[in-house]
This record gives sequence, structure tokens and C-alpha cells, in this order.
Amino acid sequence: MTSNRPYLLRAIYDWISDNGLTPYVLVDAGQPGVKVPAHVIKNGQVVLNLAMRAVANLDLGNDRIAFQARFSGVSQSIVIPVSAVLALYAQENGQGMMFPADENDESAPAANGLEVVEGSAEAPATGGDDDSRPKRGAPHLRVVK
Repeated sequence: MTSNRPYLLRAIYDWISDNGLTPYVLVDAGQPGVKVPAHVIKNGQVVLNLAMRAVANLDLGNDRIAFQARFSGVSQSIVIPVSAVLALYAQENGQGMMFPADENDESAPAANGLEVVEGSAEAPATGGDDDSRPKRGAPHLRVVK
């Protein structure tokens, strides 16, 4: 059977967009075929805004995600093989879906066994906080058992 990843990506993208949120994609920039500006890569990964207001000519295909985006005022062609997508989530609340780094790796955790946790690496968000404001920072992953 073909991979379900591109179908799930399109469904999650539509769900995030339909709810008025901003879809962000987390990409393993070390995968072959990833074409993104080098200056946006951090720790081998890149997070990109896929909102319709941020990109042009978005193509969520079965093999790749392709679009035009501006970086420092310069339009760039971005290409992301579907297999390089690690997560697609809403920037505002972290809701979305994580994907295993390599879908052929039997030892990789299942996508439904991970969640996005807002907060910084130094001080991750914890449950039971009385502070009702959401913590800001890069999304982090943790295995949920």
C-alpha cells in the first residue's frame, strides 16, 4: 500500500486552516531532496509557516510539499519530500500530528504516541500550573505512554 502520510498531512492542514489557525511544518532538513535556505536550518531541522498568507503556489502532493516563500525579502522555491515531515501542527496551540522520522523504521514510535509540548528546553511546560497564559517557545516532543 502507499503511504498514508500525504493524506494525513492534507487532512491535518485543512483542519488547522479551517479552524483559523496557522499551520506549521517541522522538517528533517537532513533528508535527501529537502530544498530550504540554509540559514533557516537549526539543529538539522526547520519549522516553516504553511499558511496561505505566508506561501504561494502551495502543493501538498503525494511525494512532496512544494511552495514559494519569502526569506529576508527574497522569494525562494521550497521543496520538502513527504518523508522528511516530522510534524504538522497549529502554531497557536500545538495541536496537530507528529510523524516518525522514518516511516520504514519499525522501532520508531507511533505517531499517536507523541504530543507537542509548548515551552522552552530549559523550562518545559508542566501540568497543574495556575498560570492560564500559554507558555511560548518552540514546540517540544515527549513520548506519551
